[in-house]
Amino acid sequence: MFDLSVFKKLSDVKILVVGDVMLDRYWTGDSSRISPEAPVPVVKISDLDDKVGGAANVARNIAHLDGQVSLLGIIGNDENGARLEQILADENINSELLKQDDQPTITKLRVISRQQQVVRLDFEQTFAKQHAEALKTKFEQTLSNFDFIVFSDYSKGSLSFITQMIATARAAGKTVLVDPKSQQLSDYTGASVITPNKHEFVAAGGLVDSEENIWQSAQHVMSTHNIESILLTRSEQGMSAITKDTKVDMPAQQLEVSDVTGAGDTVIATLAMMTGAGLSLADAANVANLAAGIVVAKLGAATVSPEELYRVVNKQMFGSKQSHYQTPFEDVLKHIEFARQSGEKIVFTNGCFDILHAGHVHYLEQAKALGDRLVVGLNNDASISRLKGENRPVNPLKERATVITGLASVDWVIPFGEVNGNEFDDTPYDIIKQVNPDVLVKGGDYTIDTIVGADLVQKNGGQVAVIEFVDGCSTTKIIEKIQSK
Repeated sequence: MFDLSVFKKLSDVKILVVGDVMLDRYWTGDSSRISPEAPVPVVKISDLDDKVGGAANVARNIAHLDGQVSLLGIIGNDENGARLEQILADENINSELLKQDDQPTITKLRVISRQQQVVRLDFEQTFAKQHAEALKTKFEQTLSNFDFIVFSDYSKGSLSFITQMIATARAAGKTVLVDPKSQQLSDYTGASVITPNKHEFVAAGGLVDSEENIWQSAQHVMSTHNIESILLTRSEQGMSAITKDTKVDMPAQQLEVSDVTGAGDTVIATLAMMTGAGLSLADAANVANLAAGIVVAKLGAATVSPEELYRVVNKQMFGSKQSHYQTPFEDVLKHIEFARQSGEKIVFTNGCFDILHAGHVHYLEQAKALGDRLVVGLNNDASISRLKGENRPVNPLKERATVITGLASVDWVIPFGEVNGNEFDDTPYDIIKQVNPDVLVKGGDYTIDTIVGADLVQKNGGQVAVIEFVDGCSTTKIIEKIQSK
């Protein structure tokens, strides 16, 4: 079994994603009647949401797991292509998308009502060979900057020269992962690992009627096409990680399935990240299997965060025996923005939280209930000393952050108390400005007009709430009680 400290290495992994990029559009509304024109529901659209899809969603998954990712693909010189580029830029995903005038940007429009897809409309044409060749040239120019390459093939024409691209990457010593679509697995000759689903495996000549036949046909595929390993995704039967020497089976995650859109993207993204962080194929596949279980419980092409994945891996693979995951302070703002882009409601509160007690726990649980994610601003040690006296804090910042993030109600901790290194600010005003929460919470007998940052939050359309403290619970009283004994 691997060490969960591998999660600390995720930000060091550099991955290049190449393939068919697309724009996923979601039009959502209520449906209460049948059209008089045809036996179809009438959906009154109330919300429009655009997300990246295909290879772009693979890149997004990698970015949301803190990987250093770049994306290569082809788009049309059109409005949908511009929208796709804007979303990628908003998520700080480095991309070089080659524009062409002959075909449109691949776009999939889903109409959703009552959490169910009513219809999907696809706008696409197969990209021409000259555009795929231009992508191949760009790939060769970019390749040297990365150790891991992910090809995301949706058979839209971007990867018409994938065999040559794999050969180039392997000759340069790169690890190559492929999410295949072609029935001709010879297209992926030389790959380090391919991740076909059961249907794709069968279409390429694989057998799935018994475990022995899976093993034998996988060995034939790998030897015939010089492929090092296969991660076979098997729907309700889970996954199988197969090399020339081993076959490791992983059961499907028994979670409520809301939407399987993009689950394959999450699998290969997580597999690449965990392999890049040093895990074996089997261990990386186990983690990817758990990541897929998380995203299928969400609607749309969702992603998984390091915090979510760590908790599930710790519980499922380690029985929660490992310590919890504490997001590095420098990554918190980025994770908050990812959550916001996924439609999650951000709550912020702040304090010293020097000695954690029942009042704190109750207060933080109530704060979390006001949204989806709770951010706690922690006064740093110097700030507490200025506010509480030279004998405080009792517990230093790192230990306080560890204790606070161990609570189920707390998602992120971010310290404050210094501005530009020398100027001191013992209020969370600047942090609130950066976090831009949907809900600002303060405890005690404050009124909204006396809460620091309330003006910022209200100006941005957010909510400010006051929660009463639990009577008799305070860090000061705990310290006085200890000193009196």
